[in-house]
Formats: sequence, structure tokens, C-alpha cells
Amino acid sequence: MTKKTITHNSRKITKAVFPVAGLGTRFLPATKSIPKEMLPVVDKPLIQYAVEEAVAAGVDTLIFITGRNKEAIANHFDKAYELEHELELKNKEERLRVVREIIPSHVDCIYIRQSEALGLGHAVLCAKKAVGNEPFAILLADDLIDGSGEPCLAQMAKVFEHTGGSVIAVEEVEHDKTDQYGIVQVENAADQRTTIQTIVEKPKPEEAPSDLAVVGRYILTPRIFDLLETTGKGAGGEIQLTDAISDLLGEQQINAYKFSGTRYDCGSKAGFLKANIEFALQHPDLVAQLEESSQKICGSAS
Repeated sequence: MTKKTITHNSRKITKAVFPVAGLGTRFLPATKSIPKEMLPVVDKPLIQYAVEEAVAAGVDTLIFITGRNKEAIANHFDKAYELEHELELKNKEERLRVVREIIPSHVDCIYIRQSEALGLGHAVLCAKKAVGNEPFAILLADDLIDGSGEPCLAQMAKVFEHTGGSVIAVEEVEHDKTDQYGIVQVENAADQRTTIQTIVEKPKPEEAPSDLAVVGRYILTPRIFDLLETTGKGAGGEIQLTDAISDLLGEQQINAYKFSGTRYDCGSKAGFLKANIEFALQHPDLVAQLEESSQKICGSAS
């Protein structure tokens, strides 16, 4: 069958899905009562970085797929009248501005409960009615991406606008870690944007078709919802988004895109700590204190 690029009425991405129902067990006991997406990198929670990235790419409808004990996420993006009133009384104008600008006024938030933890594919399927027959983005907050002058999703949106085909962010990983990712085989690995030929969920290193790993940014056509409805359970006994994308490959061209920037795997403790240090170095008021602390650490280690 000949693969097609599906043409939609618009190639603008205005809706983004945030699967945030996961338990975050790697960060227990911190995540016993705090959603992992609310863990802060310096002064903002992980989910806010992902939301800001989506808004910068032109998204105006945010769809959160939530679970139990995730009320803190909705509260974070809601208006906090008491807090704002208190800041006004104390003339803390800068802090008031920061609170009020957490989410722009033109952006809408939708919250959908994922009743069962059936995997990423199922979480995305929960957004079907809210997305409708439109292309849409998916952002995983665990993957914090610092774009090189331009947010990752904005880079991908340009590719989608140009090609009309689904776009998946990829990066090279160490060969012995392929079993931690969805892995793609592409037409030309040297190109920044190239066509995906196959995609496999968490293959063993000896079975991996390449070292190009899928990271937590996708732009997909709505056909993916129909395929997810018929996708059986895959790796880990869950409905895998990767499996549905593999089916989509049989019908449509899908682009792999090597984004410009740095990804921090904040689903791991080491990646989360690295993100905190490197993002803190972007705050001029923290640099001197960090340098002093690092010198003490290095001195005691030697």
C-alpha cells in the first residue's frame, strides 16, 4: 500500500495532550502525595515547562490526562485568588506577575480522568473527544527539553506545517539503553528530518534496529485514535502508543526529527538533579552560590 501524507484543513497545532496520570514510583516517597509532574526544577514544576513549550508553539488548548491524587496540577493552573490578594497587599508585584502569568488568558485547560493505568497509548486515547478530527501534540513532562533558541515543539510544528505528516522527536542514545525507549529505523540517519521506516518498543540492544530513540514529543494526525482503539496490549502488558504508531506507518508517512537542544530525563533521579543544576546556572542570582557550593563539594571529594 502506498503511504500518504494526510492534508488537514489546517496545519497549525492548537491542541496538546499531557499524559500526567503516572504514579512516579521512582521518586517515592516524595511522589506519595505530590504528582511527579509537580516536582520543581529550580522554581517551576516540570509540567509548567512542558505547558510553556506548547504555548510557545501556538497551542491554545491543553488537555491533561490525569489520575487519582493529581489535583495539584489543576490547582497550579487555576487562579489563586487568596494568594494574589496577599501578594497585592504586600506589594510583591514581581511575584504577583509570575503567579498570574503561569498560563496565558487565551489558553484553555481540559482535565480528563484516566480510570485505569493501561499505558501511554490508552492515556492518549482518552483525549479523542477533546482533540476531535485535528492533528495534535503530545508532551511528556518527564522529558524536559531546553531548546537551542527555539522550543522543541515549535521546531516540530514547523516541520508539520511544511510536510503535513506526523512528526516524532528523536535523539541518539547509548546502544545498551535501547530497551528503555521506542527505537526507530529511518531512511537517512544523517538528516535532521527523515522518514521513519520502522518503530519498535523497548527492543533489546541486540535486536534494536538503530540507536535513534523516541523522546517525549509527538505531533500526530487524528488517525492514531482509530488505531489505538484496536491496539492490543504490548510491552509491559500496556497499550503502547508505539504499537499504534507502527500501524500508522503502514498508512502514512511519519517524520523523525532530531531537535536542536538538550533533553533531561527527569523521570530519573540523576537526570532530574542535572536539570536542576543546569537550569539554576541560567539564573544569574544563583550562579555565585552554586559555584561556591561546587567548590566545597569538589574540595571535600578530593
